[in-house]
Amino acid sequence: MSKTISLLSALLCTFIWGTTFIAQDTGMDNIGPFTFNAVRFFIGFLAITPLVLLFEIKKFKSEFKSDTKTFVNLSFLIGLSLFLGSALQQVALLYTDVANAAFFTIFYVPLVPIIIFLFKRTSIHWSVWPSVVLCLIGGYLLTNFYDATVRLGDSLVILGALFWSTHIIFTGIIVNKYNLPLTLGAAQTFIVALFSFVIAFIYEEFVYLEIMKEVNSILYAGILSGGFAFVLQIYAQKNITPAPAAIIFSLEGVFATIAAWFILNQILDINNLLGCLFILCGVLLSQLLPLVQKKYS
Repeated sequence: MSKTISLLSALLCTFIWGTTFIAQDTGMDNIGPFTFNAVRFFIGFLAITPLVLLFEIKKFKSEFKSDTKTFVNLSFLIGLSLFLGSALQQVALLYTDVANAAFFTIFYVPLVPIIIFLFKRTSIHWSVWPSVVLCLIGGYLLTNFYDATVRLGDSLVILGALFWSTHIIFTGIIVNKYNLPLTLGAAQTFIVALFSFVIAFIYEEFVYLEIMKEVNSILYAGILSGGFAFVLQIYAQKNITPAPAAIIFSLEGVFATIAAWFILNQILDINNLLGCLFILCGVLLSQLLPLVQKKYS
C-alpha cells in the first residue's frame, strides 16, 4: 500500500469522524451514552464482518495461527482503548458542550508523541512539535473555547484523549505485525459493543422503541464512523507513524466545524477560519518538512 493511499484513508476517516460529532450529540436525546455506543459499534461490526469473510478469512487463519497470543492481546488493547475513549467522550457530552469536548479531545495530538517518547524511547522527528502547537492553537480558535466555561465533563474528555492516544499508538504497533485491516476493525468494534452493552444493561434503560427514535444518528455513527472510519484509520497507519497520524486526525475539528456550518447553519467567524488555517498548516508541516529535509540533507 502506498503512502498516498494511506494519506487519503486518513483524510477520509477524519472527515467521517468530524461529521459524526453531530450524530453523537443529537443521538442521545432519548437514550443513554452506553446504549448509543453499544448499538452504534455493533452495527459497525455487522457492516464490516461480511467483508472480513469475503476478503480476509484465509489470511486471518494463517496469521492468527502463527502468533495467536500477540494478535489477541493487541486486538484487545486497541478495542479497550477505543471503548474507553469513545465511552468517556460520549458520557462527557452530557456534562459539557461540543465546543469544550472538541477542544479537549484534540489533546491526543501532543499526548501521542509524548507517550511514544517516554515509554518507547523512539525518536520523534522535530517537525512534529511545531505541528502539534499549531494544531492546539487551531483547536482553541476553532471551538470558541475562549468563550466557554470549564465544566466537570471536560475532565472526562481529557481522560478520553489519553485513551484515544493509546488507541492510535497500539494501532500503529499492530498494523506493522498483521496485514488484516478489516479483521482488526471488526474485532475492535465488537469489543466496544460488548463492553458498552454490559454497562448499558446495568446502568441504563435499554428500550427498543427509544433506540429506534435515534436510528438515523445511530446508523450514520455506526456504519460510517464505528465501522468503516476505524478500518480506514488502520489503512492510514500502515504507512504513517502514530505521531504524524495524530496530527492529521486533528482535522476532525475542521470537518466538524464545516459540518456544523453546512448542516446546522452555524455561523463561522474569523476565529473559526483562522483555527482551520492553523490546523491545516500543522498537518502540512508534519508531512512536508520531513520530505524537504530528506531531499536536501
